Amino acid sequence: MKKIVLLIVSLISMAAMADEKSLYHFSWLDKDKEIYVLQNRKFRKDGRVYLGATGVKTVSGAFIDSYGGTARGGYFFREDWGIEFVYGKNTGNENDTAKGVREQSTVPFYRKVDSYMTAMVMWSPFYSKINTFNRIFYFDWMLGAGPASITTLDNRKKFESGEPNTLTSENNMGLAWDTGLRFYVNENWSIRMDMTGLHYNAKKTKRQGNNPNTAATKASILFSSYDFGIGLNYSF
Repeated sequence: MKKIVLLIVSLISMAAMADEKSLYHFSWLDKDKEIYVLQNRKFRKDGRVYLGATGVKTVSGAFIDSYGGTARGGYFFREDWGIEFVYGKNTGNENDTAKGVREQSTVPFYRKVDSYMTAMVMWSPFYSKINTFNRIFYFDWMLGAGPASITTLDNRKKFESGEPNTLTSENNMGLAWDTGLRFYVNENWSIRMDMTGLHYNAKKTKRQGNNPNTAATKASILFSSYDFGIGLNYSF
């Protein structure tokens, strides 16, 4: 009975001390090895401002290969909650798929994101670390969403008036979301990996057949664009 009581007391004592700063030593490991509990946060976001930049590649769109970059800045007013402002700029050209369509005497319709601005609420409750190659890597997983102002370019005039190389610029309001990982290099620098999505309603020009005299019709549909980016953040 005494052994059971001692065992319970020992377990309660260990649980009481298992906070973020707890350090455990295991006798069956090398004496030089130290293991920290997973809850220990070495790098904090609460009350910190950060700036960053990423290079991106658009991974959606059948007829355009698009590349670009973003400038980011944010502030976490709590460890799990913050706000981030993003400006993105893309550029791109028709790819081999579009050229193949043109070879069939058909014009591919496309709409690409030229630039966008968004303010997103960021939620970052997920924290982890990886122990590999005898080194610990710390990272946060962040999720965000917010309204976005999106400027697009499309080739509708090719359908409506036959103008070959004239693109139409249009501004739309939509929704932006982001899921990203921040891998911490040190207290100030972190490597950033993001997947950013943009969704907006816009008019798509359609023409029945290839006859330029046929009247064009327009329908408002949902467009989506997805960018994958890698870059750096600096926290103050």
